[in-house]
Amino acid sequence: MTRILALANQKGGVGKTTTTLNLGLVLAQRGQRVLLIDLDPQSSLTSFMGYNPYQQDRSSYGLLMQPDFSLTRVMQTHRSTLALIPGSVDLAGAAIRLVQEQRPLTRLRQVLRENRYMFDFILMDTPPGLNVLMVAGFLAATEVIIPAQCNQGALSGVRAIQDAIKRIREGLGNPELTLRGVLPTFYDADSLYARQLLDEIRALLPGQVFKTVIPYDTHIADAPFAGKAVVDYAPQSAGAVAYRQVADELLTTSGA
Repeated sequence: MTRILALANQKGGVGKTTTTLNLGLVLAQRGQRVLLIDLDPQSSLTSFMGYNPYQQDRSSYGLLMQPDFSLTRVMQTHRSTLALIPGSVDLAGAAIRLVQEQRPLTRLRQVLRENRYMFDFILMDTPPGLNVLMVAGFLAATEVIIPAQCNQGALSGVRAIQDAIKRIREGLGNPELTLRGVLPTFYDADSLYARQLLDEIRALLPGQVFKTVIPYDTHIADAPFAGKAVVDYAPQSAGAVAYRQVADELLTTSGA
């Protein structure tokens, strides 16, 4: 069964896009058929994969706004087992139009459910903030991963997404949506505070935190400047190793 995962946090700068990209690449390298979807108006995922978000006539915007747009019409094949539905700058307008024109937020859910047999994993990069684009992603997803930077605001961001998951599951028509796990990012093992925070998160969310943490690793930040993900840019780096371990955790669980 296809696993549809939304990567989400109400906070920006937590490693959400980086995680979407690197997990997608590793899963594809493991032989999984992977689709990445960029739902963020900033379209960083699209840019990281070598596409210009200002020149995308076929994008996730079309899937959300045009009833006649099919998945294959907007999908870009990136590698043999990896495809992308790029984002575009138009997504900022979609967030407004979806509300003003009362368009159904379940359009993405319908399209993905109709085509889910094509993929083993679908990973969606949702925008920061609790908005209609995130809701559209949650309505389409089966699982949510919350990348959470190991800093003072980590728990508030996690709690906000947990509350959103509960509301989607109980009141907005996606009862199968579950929290796959919190993924600690930017973890500095030399920081006493970071170690204490990680222990606190694991105590508060038993069984809901990935065993692997994404370390603070300069290779992760440097990789986009080289036009690559860290798993390709520095495959032996601590960050790349961690992302491969997270992908293996996903592959050893059945999902929702």
